[in-house]
Amino acid sequence: SEPEEGTANRAIPVPRGKVLGGSSAINGMVYVRGQPMDYDTWAQQGNRGWDFDTVKNYFRKLENFERGDDGIRGEGGPIHVSECKDESPLYDAWVAAGAEIGVPYNPDYNGANQEGMCKTQTTIRNGKRASAAAGYLRPAMKRSNLRVVTEVLVERVLLEGKRAVGVAYSANGKRMTARAGREVILSAGAIKSPQVLELSGIGQAGRLQDLGITVNHDLWGVGENLRDHIAPRMKWKVTQKGVTYNGKVSGLGLGWQMLRYAVNRRGFLGLPAAPMLAFMRTRAELETPDIQLHLVPFRYDDPNKRYLGPEPGMIATVYQCRPDSMGHIHAKSSDPHEYPAINFNFLDVESDRRCILDGVQMVRNLMNTTALDAFRGAEEAPGKDIQGDTAMLDWIRRTAETTYHPTGTCRMGSTDRNVVDERLRVHGIDGLRIADASIMPTLVSGNTNAACLMIGEKGADMVLEEAA
Repeated sequence: SEPEEGTANRAIPVPRGKVLGGSSAINGMVYVRGQPMDYDTWAQQGNRGWDFDTVKNYFRKLENFERGDDGIRGEGGPIHVSECKDESPLYDAWVAAGAEIGVPYNPDYNGANQEGMCKTQTTIRNGKRASAAAGYLRPAMKRSNLRVVTEVLVERVLLEGKRAVGVAYSANGKRMTARAGREVILSAGAIKSPQVLELSGIGQAGRLQDLGITVNHDLWGVGENLRDHIAPRMKWKVTQKGVTYNGKVSGLGLGWQMLRYAVNRRGFLGLPAAPMLAFMRTRAELETPDIQLHLVPFRYDDPNKRYLGPEPGMIATVYQCRPDSMGHIHAKSSDPHEYPAINFNFLDVESDRRCILDGVQMVRNLMNTTALDAFRGAEEAPGKDIQGDTAMLDWIRRTAETTYHPTGTCRMGSTDRNVVDERLRVHGIDGLRIADASIMPTLVSGNTNAACLMIGEKGADMVLEEAA
């Protein structure tokens, strides 16, 4: 990302899944639908058919939930959803700690109610990642009407007037084109989709002209409305040996973990990014949770390398469910090989700053309960010396990272200030549709993979309906 005030002028790494399955092939495998109000808000903004009662059917369609179909959850779908099977005394202690501060245990946060302390639901099947490629693409690979081309770069959408007729792509310096029989569907994600549109001459006219790109369609919303979850990672030492994975994944310990995984697909190598979650309200008067916690039974220093040191510890990552701060993503030049400029604008809105500060305090309250007395050592980050809103906000800006949930940069809405309509069709361009995280009008309350899969399922129905 670009350096900004919200990150104390740091540039934050933003990985992307440039592989079959997209970011579902590199993510933390945490499955969170979000809250019903997330989708009801989309519908209230004029996007008919995106209310929770409607999209719930697509969640159920895509899920193969290991506990079966209960009317809310789905069974038999292409994406396997399982509960984390890992065991540690810390998990029981966290549940008890939640009860001490008024946060109950919740056996299914993707069910009727999200709030509570929860074992993580994952896109893992028998210890293996259940990506979109594994669930959807692999079973279809032998179809005669499917051709998959890899190791290429999509450069732009081909237009004839105001109609999309194909895409231009390149590999090893050679440029090629693919023509569309009916329409082009762009699913390059919240980072790449707006860049592809801009390189195709679709976007803010003045911005495109400054880059020397011919304006084919002036569309203000392209690249705007970027939202993501900023996440400070709080760390504690753990006083008991053997209850965390620190010290268990090096030397002979790593060999044991490899053997355990080979035999029963359990242990460290079978974990999601966070084995336990919590959804909590920072204020009692709120109707739904406004913060999410990722609870991890080990500690590391660099979130991008995640090297586990020998000393036992635990981490609580906290973020605001529905941030209001908005940034933008735009092409830096007409060169498709140059990464776009990513400006998150984290913590720009006062309500976001207040929520994350209250969330950090709730984590401290959780970790300082009697239920964790037997495990809790010293607070390493932010550390006991960081007190008060000013010092805490400074620490958050200096250390927090993205949780890799960028959304909204090709926002869905009924006006031309947005990018796509409720049928995912790009405003003002025939034959061009977008189906990925970029179309989300607002960020959902949780990890975004489940919502992206739902968008794909719903978008597929739209294509079939209009082709009939």
